[in-house]
Amino acid sequence: MARKISKRKQPEREVKPIKERMKIYSGKVLDDKVLEILNWMMNTKKIDSFDFPISSGKEACVFRATRIGADGKPEHVAVKVFKYETSMFKTMLQYIEGDRKFDPRKNKRLLVNDWARKEYSNLQLMHRAGVRVPEPYYLRVNVIVMEFLGEGGFQSALMEQVVLADPQATYEDVVENMRKTFDAGIIHADLSSFNIIIHKGKPYLIDWAQGVERNHPHAEMFLQKDCHNIADFFQKLGVKTSDEEVYRKVTINRKDDDRQERRR
Repeated sequence: MARKISKRKQPEREVKPIKERMKIYSGKVLDDKVLEILNWMMNTKKIDSFDFPISSGKEACVFRATRIGADGKPEHVAVKVFKYETSMFKTMLQYIEGDRKFDPRKNKRLLVNDWARKEYSNLQLMHRAGVRVPEPYYLRVNVIVMEFLGEGGFQSALMEQVVLADPQATYEDVVENMRKTFDAGIIHADLSSFNIIIHKGKPYLIDWAQGVERNHPHAEMFLQKDCHNIADFFQKLGVKTSDEEVYRKVTINRKDDDRQERRR
């Protein structure tokens, strides 16, 4: 049974009810603190309605919401809520250790907040670098509002779930976005066909919380894993490629970077 939101924590009159609360997972996803954040976002017009869940994973749930766009018309956005009650904590450690953005001594709740902040920061950096990602709009604690990748109110499908019209072109597009990511100083570190959405025929790279900087102690291992996942997926679709080819294309500008470093 869904719990009521304490009226003591709500501004009088202005609070709008969160739509579809009875259809949303247990309180372990939307606890009182998260519900306060969502109420605040609606009261401050970051979103106008909180619609329904569209995906769920071990570390977060994504919901569709609606807001009034710059043109005065309703538009859909995605709201990603990072879970506090989750089994991802042990998995997080391999990305946290060696990352100066994290303090492993923090309690789990604070680390999840940092995890959300890291995804938002990586999305901002990737969007500025021209990598095709959902545009990030707003972060508050463990909740991110971002571009909704979908049409007609329904989320676009993962690359794993679609039949690609031109696998070769999509492969080249994905690898080019990986190169832009690498040139911007970041490794996705969990890239696969399950973390790419095909939206309007183009691949969008999603789920950036675990992304690490190129100087992270495990960056090379993560990069090789990403290259393998992409090569393996497209090889099965008949694209002639290999782990080595993807790696070479992604890191093609690395020698220039190294040469510049030697000159300093």
